[in-house]
Amino acid sequence: MGMIPSHRLFGPPTLGAGHVFLGLVREWEAFTKWNPSNGGLDYLQDKVGSSVVEAMLSRSGSVFYGDIGSHERIPLQFSSFISSCKLRFEKSRNLQVAQMIPNNAFTSEPVDSVGNCESDGETSYQAYLAQVPILNAEDPDKSPLAPLQGDIQVPLLLERKSISSINFWMNKAQSRSSTHYDPHHNLLCVVTGCKQVVLWPPSATPSLKLMAVYGEASNHSAVDINKFGASTDIMGLSKKVILHAGDALFIPEGWFHQVDSDDLTIAVNIWWQSDMISRLLEHMDAYYLRRIVKRLVDKETKQMLNPSSAGNKNFGVNISMQPNVGVKEVNNELATTCSRGYMNVNQLGIEQFQLDPIELQSLRELVSFVHDNFGASGQSQMHSNIGEQGLAGDLNGEVAPRLVTEVDSFSLEDDVVAKILWNLEPVKLQNVLLAMVSKFPRSLETLILHMLSPAAAEVLTQKFDEMDIQVKKVDQKEFYRQFYGIFDDQYAAMDAILKGKESFGFLALGNVLDHYLGVCCECPKELIDKAEMRPSS
Repeated sequence: MGMIPSHRLFGPPTLGAGHVFLGLVREWEAFTKWNPSNGGLDYLQDKVGSSVVEAMLSRSGSVFYGDIGSHERIPLQFSSFISSCKLRFEKSRNLQVAQMIPNNAFTSEPVDSVGNCESDGETSYQAYLAQVPILNAEDPDKSPLAPLQGDIQVPLLLERKSISSINFWMNKAQSRSSTHYDPHHNLLCVVTGCKQVVLWPPSATPSLKLMAVYGEASNHSAVDINKFGASTDIMGLSKKVILHAGDALFIPEGWFHQVDSDDLTIAVNIWWQSDMISRLLEHMDAYYLRRIVKRLVDKETKQMLNPSSAGNKNFGVNISMQPNVGVKEVNNELATTCSRGYMNVNQLGIEQFQLDPIELQSLRELVSFVHDNFGASGQSQMHSNIGEQGLAGDLNGEVAPRLVTEVDSFSLEDDVVAKILWNLEPVKLQNVLLAMVSKFPRSLETLILHMLSPAAAEVLTQKFDEMDIQVKKVDQKEFYRQFYGIFDDQYAAMDAILKGKESFGFLALGNVLDHYLGVCCECPKELIDKAEMRPSS
């Protein structure tokens, strides 16, 4: 019984990212006919030598970047390029024989420095035939190497795919492509020579720092991978594959890859459109774009507020809590603040709330924070150009200055109020806020209208959402009635919270645009001015 052709064994499997098909190309006629050791260069020269192809020229080494500023594209007669390859191949073969070096001695280590390219006695540049069409489905006339198509057998697993293009890749000296992704599924097939491919999933985009989406090289990474070792986080996200002659690699749409090629390597890649893109109707583009961006913004928001993302398991406020701390200790602490004349000590009476030690301590911290930062003694450290009376009852009519550091804060780590809110379970936070509603309404009013940072506003709204799930609807409705009831203008309070949340959301959006699209944007003026805005009384 004869051997079954290898390309017949692969159809139709479920393709997985980075899957290697060993020996897939060995059944191609190209595998034998294009082999330099078997006269393959002469074959190529005879077959398509008169064709004019576009070559990439690099004068700064053998790393070919995606932007046109780093390389030139020039028309080149294919036979001229093959002639230079012949000369280099003969030199390399003679050297290998003299030094007994095995052919295609490509190591598993990436090329750290290709160095100066050989010029074959001509010029000091290196030419690389990259993405020269053998088949261009959109425009067959733009396929200068079309006569080579008969040497290629499209694998059975692709027979029902809509092939976009089949391209020819050839280099005479070691070369490297910069890290990039392609908008098509890709089957990279090595005909002769050797390639090393390093792959990253699309989720690695923030680490790889994409070029600006509006630029010519928007699908390329701005990170120089040469500067990163295998132990770094960015390399920890990667997968390294070595492809020898006859092997093929599946690179899915959107997967980043950097390709190192050995001396005199020839490859063919087959691009086909993914099912998702082919079925994506144009009128749905805007909708899916908003859905995707919203999903990334939500993910970014969670990361910004996730304690583990900052290396901390608990964003505490460094409170030294003792198990037996109770109402008396809290009242004594509050009495110290009240002695400044900010509150009426006789009206404290918080014993009735039956708060546990954590709730009591959080209440003390919030009220003390408000009074410590809005008292006359602290005005030298704050803006004093605000005419609103933030603590109308508790401050006896004093002008309430603005605490800049807190109002402008987008960081949970450095935000006292946000950390206090974050560390309280929703029901415990509800108890603390109800205590403030009853005994410290002006402090609560000042906290919400004048001291709630974007980070704190985001945390507060998240806690409210969690309360809605955990607390009975009737009880939650009563909580909101009491909470907003202490404000002279309930809509102003809601607006202050939502404006802060929107400011935080815009920062998350900015991070998404920067991480995934390489776009920097400025915050809208109305959100920048949020901290300066004061609701009408």
